[in-house]
Amino acid sequence: MPLPQILVGKVAAITGGLTGIGRAIALEYLRHGAKVAVNHLGGPKEEPLIEAMRKDVSEIIRSNSHSDSEQSSRFILVAGDVTQPETGRDFVSKAVEAFGRLDVFVSNAGVCKFEEFLEVDPPLLGHTINTNLSGAFWATQAAARQMALAQSPPGGSIIGISSISALVGGGQQTHYTPTKAGVLSLMQSCAVALGKYGIRCNALLPGTIRTQLNDEDMSDPVKRSYMEGRIPLGRLGQPPDLAGPAVFLASEELSGYVVSIIIPLLFYVCGKGVLMWMDRLERRYWWMGVLL
Repeated sequence: MPLPQILVGKVAAITGGLTGIGRAIALEYLRHGAKVAVNHLGGPKEEPLIEAMRKDVSEIIRSNSHSDSEQSSRFILVAGDVTQPETGRDFVSKAVEAFGRLDVFVSNAGVCKFEEFLEVDPPLLGHTINTNLSGAFWATQAAARQMALAQSPPGGSIIGISSISALVGGGQQTHYTPTKAGVLSLMQSCAVALGKYGIRCNALLPGTIRTQLNDEDMSDPVKRSYMEGRIPLGRLGQPPDLAGPAVFLASEELSGYVVSIIIPLLFYVCGKGVLMWMDRLERRYWWMGVLL
């Protein structure tokens, strides 16, 4: 049965949307009736992923009682490296060229290589920062310029995919967690800066989600069991677990007055000290409408 078409008439653009969380969000937006532009890195290794994505898009469009020929009018792929500032501008430009405007932007592209703090070298740190934080900044700015200054009426929803590790840290993620804390802070500041244009900015903070980024680690039974034991639901998250919250934040009907909110997903139990710290965090940010 087709899902309620609560995003009909909306145009969404998602960076890093060919795999993992971004892919799940892109497909769910399509199921709910949105037109979707997906950014991906590019290169011959991605051809199987592109083929699989187009197949799933076709199935969604058919299930919504549309013809396959409508795929080109509802979905596009745009290659580009988000570490380059011009990539965000080009991506937004192509989305608007194809669909006329931009209503929802999801800054999702990211990398995460686990490494001991004492072993992190400049290339690894630089690449992680340039992808996860600088890339998010430039792409978000491009989307915001379109939403604020180049369409009528102005406005839209910007969603930053941060991480629960932005709040609690990670022993082998000392180069990664600061970038995700930066994404969280970016969304909070953008919410203040862009509210006057009718642009809502929020962040999703997933816990451990099984994606291609952690397949190697999660294939280790000991590591997997350890992580599952820290999650109240007793299982790792899957990319579709992020899709529902992303639909919620994309919909004006459901979240039209939701701004600068932090939504942790699948938060794991880390002990009394961290839970007390989270309680202080809740009180500190209560005035901003933080949901914990």
